[in-house]
Amino acid sequence: TGELKCVLLDEGYLTDVRTAVAGAIAAKYLAPGEVERIGIVGTGMQARLQLQHLSAVTACRDVLVWGRGEEQLVKYKTDMELLGYSVEITRDVAGVPAGCNLVVTVTPAHTPLLFAEGIRPGTHVTAVGSDTPGKQELEAAVLGKADVVVADSIAQCLVRGEISRAVESGHLTREKVVELGDVIAGKSDGRTSDTQITVADLTGVAVQDIKVATAVYEASGRS
Repeated sequence: TGELKCVLLDEGYLTDVRTAVAGAIAAKYLAPGEVERIGIVGTGMQARLQLQHLSAVTACRDVLVWGRGEEQLVKYKTDMELLGYSVEITRDVAGVPAGCNLVVTVTPAHTPLLFAEGIRPGTHVTAVGSDTPGKQELEAAVLGKADVVVADSIAQCLVRGEISRAVESGHLTREKVVELGDVIAGKSDGRTSDTQITVADLTGVAVQDIKVATAVYEASGRS
């Protein structure tokens, strides 16, 4: 009816959580069978939450994290090692895909941080940071090189995020992109081989916010 039921004063926390959960779901369906090392590009809140929620889909606790500032890197290492992770820090972003076969990018970068020549066979990349037009973390050629490219929403990713850049530059065609929901439902193939390169472009969709808010409201016992 449109009648107000409740107000959740979460100050963006639930959106942070649903974004991290979406990353874990992408990894569940697209990461290689054996994750050797997790690479995190970024050191903020989402860099922490993505790693924590990955614990539900991989037993790997060995982490390499890249950041622009030494202080932020040291803080990240300290915080995550308290949670049981073994964390190495680096200021050389190229070292992340060189040493990790599951990589999550969570920065507000406007120029690429990861390049196609540095992505090894068998690697999965979850790109989270490019959630608005103008942002870019992956060279467009990374998506062109990938065997599987997955969007949380194809329609949205065609106007923002990594997929939009790759399509605009001619490195990727719309026909090659599949939606994460279709992979989960078995309508489209995700990873079918541990030698494939897979990329998930997560720009964040409103239905996820609606569902997480509904879940919290129902769990409160007020529904």
